[in-house]
Amino acid sequence: MLTLKKLGLGTVQWGLQYGLANQYGKTSPQTVKEILSDALEHGVTVLDTASLYGESEAVLGTNSLEGFHVITKTPRFATNKVTDEDVFQLSQSFSQSLQRLSSKKVYGLLMHHANDLLVPGGKKLVSAMAALKESGVVEKIGISVYDSEQVDAVLKVFKPDIIQLPISVLDQRMLLNGELERIKNEGVEIHARSVFLQGLLLMSLDKIPSYFDPIRPLLTRWHSAAETQGMSLIQAALSFVRDIPYVDIVLVGVETLEQFRSCSEDFTVPKTFDASGLACNEPSYVNPALWKLA
Repeated sequence: MLTLKKLGLGTVQWGLQYGLANQYGKTSPQTVKEILSDALEHGVTVLDTASLYGESEAVLGTNSLEGFHVITKTPRFATNKVTDEDVFQLSQSFSQSLQRLSSKKVYGLLMHHANDLLVPGGKKLVSAMAALKESGVVEKIGISVYDSEQVDAVLKVFKPDIIQLPISVLDQRMLLNGELERIKNEGVEIHARSVFLQGLLLMSLDKIPSYFDPIRPLLTRWHSAAETQGMSLIQAALSFVRDIPYVDIVLVGVETLEQFRSCSEDFTVPKTFDASGLACNEPSYVNPALWKLA
């Protein structure tokens, strides 16, 4: 019997209008309350937020977060060298995150931008995060990454408790090159994000922006594969990542209570999806930060 323990909620849509296929804008605080109540009732406990997600932390903080594992992230440090001022900023930002969340502690704190650790003095930020963990206000510290190169570089600086990374039926880079297995063998908790590629994987083919024309044949094959295997696009996308043995948490963003309930049902469909031949290893299409849609 499949459960929802492996499902986590990304909350960026609760603080910002976000996502390629977002039809509803920013989620209302009342809807957030309803989603959280339903999530806890069904065993979903991981909430992923960040200081950079607009009002997300503050909206979460108006609710009881007892029973949830809340993970937040650091601000961005726009510098080529980490200074003592940056270390102070990290601590201050985290303190403000706790205040907004109305919490005394959180489950996780992630470095939002991995490259902040990879400049001279980056270890100072690791030390600051480790000090927060030592003081008991954070249970686990970690990093958010985009690719294997960042993972390898970060592991030379420190061993994270949690690594959040992108993976989907199109973005299989860290699965196929063995990175996921290597990370898991290090005892790291793996949280998968971008399983829908900001909604690209769920869009009808005639609605997909022309930017993706070079991979339109691949996207067409993806639609056909889901249909051939008797699954909806959401079911196929979720089950593929859910069934990767190295993945601990699959993060999804929902904008409405109906979306959450539908996603919950799809997550527990006892079917596996064969994504053979659907991998796209071109970062300009699988890394939303590189998309040029304007």
